[in-house]
Amino acid sequence: MKKIINTSNAPAAIGPYSQAVLVDNTLYCSGQIALDPLTGDLVMDTIEEETEQVMKNIEAVLAASKMNFKHVVKCSIFMSSIEYYDEINEVYSRYFKDTSPAREAVAVKTLPKNVNVEISVIAHNAI
Repeated sequence: MKKIINTSNAPAAIGPYSQAVLVDNTLYCSGQIALDPLTGDLVMDTIEEETEQVMKNIEAVLAASKMNFKHVVKCSIFMSSIEYYDEINEVYSRYFKDTSPAREAVAVKTLPKNVNVEISVIAHNAI
């Protein structure tokens, strides 16, 4: 069964897509950028703050699906420069202490709204 996940605790989609889609016990979370869900403003003072907001947005979508970071099995990280790799990893690793999922991290030319980082996840809850 397919269920669309939307929560006001994460930014609304900025295009024709859902925040996430739950199929049976697997959650496919769309890429999150550093939009503050309360104000709609971008959080981009530093790459660390930007990544922190992205992770908070992912956390909110996971929570709306009754999941958390322990359920995440795959992450995709897109960054505007490979020079941000270490700073992004520093923040990212705080959310995956003992449960590091599979992932890729790639530098791309541009991202939506000219942000520096976008992260999507796939999570699974075996119940």
